[in-house]
Amino acid sequence: MPDVNDAAALAPALIHWQRQHGRHHLPWQQTRDPYRVWLSEIMLQQTQVSTVLGYYQRFLDRFPDVAALAAAPLDDVLTLWAGLGYYSRARNLHRCAQAVMRDFGGAFPPTAALLETLPGIGRSTAAAVAAFCYGERVSIMDGNVRRVLSRALGFGEDLSSPRNERLLWTEADAMLPTAGEDMTAYTQGLMDLGATVCTPRSPACLLCPWETLCVAHREGRETDYPVKTRKLKRSKRAHALLWLQQGNAVWLQQRPDTGVWAGLFSLPEFEDVATLQAWLADGPGEGEPLPTISHVLTHFDWALSPVRASLPERSPLAQALPLKWPTGRWVAMEELPSYGLPTPVRKLLRPD
Repeated sequence: MPDVNDAAALAPALIHWQRQHGRHHLPWQQTRDPYRVWLSEIMLQQTQVSTVLGYYQRFLDRFPDVAALAAAPLDDVLTLWAGLGYYSRARNLHRCAQAVMRDFGGAFPPTAALLETLPGIGRSTAAAVAAFCYGERVSIMDGNVRRVLSRALGFGEDLSSPRNERLLWTEADAMLPTAGEDMTAYTQGLMDLGATVCTPRSPACLLCPWETLCVAHREGRETDYPVKTRKLKRSKRAHALLWLQQGNAVWLQQRPDTGVWAGLFSLPEFEDVATLQAWLADGPGEGEPLPTISHVLTHFDWALSPVRASLPERSPLAQALPLKWPTGRWVAMEELPSYGLPTPVRKLLRPD
């Protein structure tokens, strides 16, 4: 751990650096509107800034305020979210907007403690909104911040343990600046430092405002922090996708409200190509196998094998489609942009 004088110097050094060298061009930095800040925080979870920028503006164009988002059909929200991944965020975004309208009269509550009671808002997101919009003295703790703080403080406890993460959060609370007006620069500074300087594998320590204060740098052990021994266990899955065409329309099925791609429209899924082809045997006959798609998700790698087939209008199989997939429908190819499709399915059907 740094000595008392070093620890006390961390916040002022970061605030000064952020004002001089931090990021100031991002659209959600130009506002204290909690709706816009909250939207950016949810989008930035597990997603790079460069990807979020376009989605953020499209969301604001379609849903300019929390009332518009709350009143929109969930399908509209999922359609705009398609491609950002982690679709539970979109469903929680919609639920949260409705809760703000229902429980708080359309105004986001002004404290982190109350914000955390809303759907999809965890402790760190609540703290970010409260710090940026209301100047509340609360600590954020996303992946970048864990790395920055554990290096600066030489925090060597295993962050796989919730107890140790709570200890780091306590240390973060002790570092907060005393003046409320500094909270925006300090909180943004932590984010900027983690995103641009204190990177996972090759930190640019010479550019860091904490270069002389950082325990990990002093020890020459920057990449030893943060300590996290529990590794993510990845698995592999394989399924077949049915691309069933009838004229200019494709059959899409809305997926269940839980699980992968929840609530999105996708191609019907089979256990494997053999099972899919056996099902087609009762109708148009053997379909055309297409190249397998490799799709990487958080916990597993997914091999998706599409099979394309054309179905005549009077085929008996056409009558059976709604029975097999009650949430399915024929969708004209030109209407696909108005549907929320998973990224690999969208690229398959609309390669342009």
